Amino acid sequence: MKTFLTLSLTLPLTIGLLAQAPAQVSTPDRSKPPVVGPAPALKLPAIQKRQLSNGLAVWIVEAHEVPVVQVNLVVTRGTADDPKGKFGIASMTAAMLTEGAGSRDSLALADAVDFLGADLSATSAIDSSAVRLHVPVARLAEALPLMADVALRPTFPREELERLRQQRLTNLLQARDDAATLAALAFSHVLYGREHRFGTAAMGTAETIKAFTADDLQTFYNSRFTVGTSTLIVVGDVTPDRVLPLLETSFGTWKSAAPAAMPVNPVPGPRLRREVFLVDKPGAPQSQIRIGRIGVARSTPDYFPIQVMNTVLGGSFSSRLNMNLREEHGYSYGATSLFDMRQQEGPIYAAAGVQTDKTSESLTEFFKELTNIGQPVPADELTRSKSYVSLRFPSGFESTADISRRLEEVLVYKLPDDYFSRYVGEIERITAADVQRVARSYIDPMKLAVIVVGDRKVIEPGIRALNLGPINIVTVDEIFQ
Repeated sequence: MKTFLTLSLTLPLTIGLLAQAPAQVSTPDRSKPPVVGPAPALKLPAIQKRQLSNGLAVWIVEAHEVPVVQVNLVVTRGTADDPKGKFGIASMTAAMLTEGAGSRDSLALADAVDFLGADLSATSAIDSSAVRLHVPVARLAEALPLMADVALRPTFPREELERLRQQRLTNLLQARDDAATLAALAFSHVLYGREHRFGTAAMGTAETIKAFTADDLQTFYNSRFTVGTSTLIVVGDVTPDRVLPLLETSFGTWKSAAPAAMPVNPVPGPRLRREVFLVDKPGAPQSQIRIGRIGVARSTPDYFPIQVMNTVLGGSFSSRLNMNLREEHGYSYGATSLFDMRQQEGPIYAAAGVQTDKTSESLTEFFKELTNIGQPVPADELTRSKSYVSLRFPSGFESTADISRRLEEVLVYKLPDDYFSRYVGEIERITAADVQRVARSYIDPMKLAVIVVGDRKVIEPGIRALNLGPINIVTVDEIFQ
């Protein structure tokens, strides 16, 4: 599942909306199909599934090339599980796990982890949270109790909560002056509305952040971090016979309450017309553009043709959007597109930061490509795009951490165990007709939200002249409500 990330805000669009300047590479010649060999076979070790005495599920993948091990405790609850009125609590809870656990405060915990040559972190995402340990296998027995303290016995110290609270409130203030972040937040706000969890930053709002107490975090933790919602994923230079007793010692005594039910929060219905939403940022040297709609869930049967279609449109350096806006016209350092798939329907969008004085021209080129993607894709472009996806795919399995994160995807989205072994074959079977079908199904240029953050007095006349649809003025205060 492809994402582009930036900033500590961890926005609900996984901050995939922020267009980044692509690397300087040679531009492929579209007129000639590339000479491409077959995609390398991906042979993954089997997932060995076990269970501790308390019922905690364990997935083990042996990888003996390097004497290290990655252990991830994955909880299938994330920011999408935030209750109304407490948006941001999953993110804050995860951030607080390493700020004090067991008998150690944050500094003592960090010192103990560093002494073992290990890395220990806790994070939240939209559909899951995780505590992750990377350690030399020789130190695993000493590191697992530290990980267990963080995962099972967080203390949520009030002084650390105050520090993180002030840090996040400062981040929100800084975000008000960052056009790319404003575009990301405005886009999610427009698509989902302020009542839906996806319509607000994952860190929450200033109002909710100010209200969190240590007791709130403890209550949320107790009802979401449970044996029934968790799985240990172990990848590295271990065997089940060796690692299971260590896991049993550290995690086998974990007792927890029944997990809380996930909140029911249906996504809004499909857009009925194209509209423009303009956010004024006086003096901005660039305009940040986001064009899209609510898309599909990760469970969609169209996942593989979407990957190929999006690679053609904006998912690679040689994609149509980037070649047009960056290479041909020089309006932008980089343009991209993404299908952000989640358990619920995530957003589809095209994005770029463009020259202020070329904002309307850039919108014209965006819609040119969004319209043309619904036409049959030439054979050479289809071949190049499938090869791009297939040949890059194995690089996502180079380290124990890489493999563990892929297994998290299998776990959270309930994919078949052999999913990644079949991945390249599924991509290679995609036809031009498949690409055209999903393009026409999910990209209707006449029913997209167009968000532009820029200097209104400079860009509004040109945008109005395009007649894209009704123009709505959105204030910065509305975005951060």
